[in-house]
Amino acid sequence: MTAKAKKAASPLLAALHETATDLHKAGFMDLKTLREYNALCLDDEVFEAKDIVKLRSELKISQGVLAAFVNTTTSSVAQWEAGDKRPGGPARRVLGLLKRKGLEAFA
Repeated sequence: MTAKAKKAASPLLAALHETATDLHKAGFMDLKTLREYNALCLDDEVFEAKDIVKLRSELKISQGVLAAFVNTTTSSVAQWEAGDKRPGGPARRVLGLLKRKGLEAFA
């Protein structure tokens, strides 16, 4: 899903995102900064238990390693994968980044 297809979390964030996009198009904002605004302004992807298991399997990492990347506990990752809990906002952002870019995003 592209940034354009995502929906802003609020009208204020939608306006901020539109302004940042226009600044980038006009050459006043670099792509890295625009991506940071996208991450702040746009709704995060929803991760179901099966999605987290699949992501971890594709990355070939343990629950402990994923927990370290997401800055949470191994127990939390296990609860996500069991469907007992869902990752919160910051964790969803890191999971989304890992899904899109892989471990190389953190190199």
